[in-house]
Amino acid sequence: MADIYRPSLRLRPSEQRTILLVGDFIASVAAMAGAIYFWYEYSLYRLIESGVKPNIAERIVQLEVPLWFYVLPLAWLLLMVDSYEIHTASNWRKTLRGIAVAPVVGLLGYSLVFTINTDPNSLPRIAIGAFLVLASFLTLGWRAIYIRLYTSSGLMRRVLVIGAGKAGRTLVEAYRKLNPPPFLIIGFIDDDPAKRNKSYHGFGVLGDSEHLLDLVEEYRISDVVVAITGEIKGETFQTVLDAQERGIEVTRMPIMYEELTQRVPIEHLESDWVVRSFVDQVRISGLYELLKRVMDIFGGFVGTVVFLMIFPFIAVAIIVETGFPVFYSQPRLGKGAKLFSILKFRTMTQNAEAEGIKAAEENDPRITKVGNFLRKTRLDEMPQFWDVLRGEMSLVGPRAERPELVAEYQKQIPFYRARLLVKPGLTGWAQINYGYVATVKETVVKLEYDLYYIKHRTLGMDFSIVLRTIGTVLRRTGR
Repeated sequence: MADIYRPSLRLRPSEQRTILLVGDFIASVAAMAGAIYFWYEYSLYRLIESGVKPNIAERIVQLEVPLWFYVLPLAWLLLMVDSYEIHTASNWRKTLRGIAVAPVVGLLGYSLVFTINTDPNSLPRIAIGAFLVLASFLTLGWRAIYIRLYTSSGLMRRVLVIGAGKAGRTLVEAYRKLNPPPFLIIGFIDDDPAKRNKSYHGFGVLGDSEHLLDLVEEYRISDVVVAITGEIKGETFQTVLDAQERGIEVTRMPIMYEELTQRVPIEHLESDWVVRSFVDQVRISGLYELLKRVMDIFGGFVGTVVFLMIFPFIAVAIIVETGFPVFYSQPRLGKGAKLFSILKFRTMTQNAEAEGIKAAEENDPRITKVGNFLRKTRLDEMPQFWDVLRGEMSLVGPRAERPELVAEYQKQIPFYRARLLVKPGLTGWAQINYGYVATVKETVVKLEYDLYYIKHRTLGMDFSIVLRTIGTVLRRTGR
């Protein structure tokens, strides 16, 4: 048999993020150099306009570039953090939005520093403006190249799914919702004669496992996804191993599902998944816990100060619209099912739960006009910074839920209590990706995001979630 086709370029999501970071960093360094050059030319022009001869002006202009100016490329990467998610980076609309928001946030931050700084001359406004403009255009040009390469079928992975059952079809269904797709699914293989020559979600069953190697060569497959629930036949297992030995990358369905959706497929997991994922595979270091607590204390302090500053204005708005009370207290479950109380600005009408506890939903008639604004900007959560300072909550984690709802959901949703393995958060992976939920089906999706965070959490991921939440606040896209 001829050698199996192996593409010259087959990049995993982590490698694609690295390429994005390197490209953005090069663009921002070039923007910094261009901004310094523009600053020099502008200063030279001003001197010549004032009557100084050009040859003398060139000797007079001596730029004193502040040390912090050389950190701007790193600041630009932080401003672009929302667009390093692979599916976002491959979408033109989302990319344009991210590049448009980044300089606005940067300008707001600079304006704040400029206002409180005692030496305005140390902050070159013309250079900052030039940097933000150049960084935006250079990054846009680089991202256009990236998207062109990313969507080129010659460079995309070609995937064959083993198993056209429920797990395989769930994977393909998630794949079809992505535009553009992160790779090309060629089709299924399945040993069930009843499925032969059938099509699921637009992808056909091309054959059985006996012909796996032939299909890999014929369709130039680079990746095989095993989506078989239950026991796998010895012959099928050996054929998969043979493909792996020939350079084909073999991935289990839950792992590929996580790559596609950044969620955990809880309806397609084995009973010991929690033990394997959170005990055997994930061992959070003490250093991470320490640094996360330091971040919580710092963020909790800053948030509490901001809360005290905006409290009078929000309180007046709530009272004028619907009267007292301004705050709303609720019991919630924290880490290890420990009970605590959270405090929020009231966003619903008085006695909104007179008919019983009911989860908030989109366009909920109980939400007031002021409450709607507070929810979209996440300002209703501001009083909870005190809970972060006390250690009951964290800046980042699953949403704190009521004991009654936890008791109800754990009866209907597998692995639901696993979200109590960590402290609840003011914001989290599920909040920035999915928002509030109103049905059990939506709660399942949100839990998949929560468990993905618990499994993959790092300090970098926490920091990214905080920055993306700030973007949500500025865009007022919360629910």
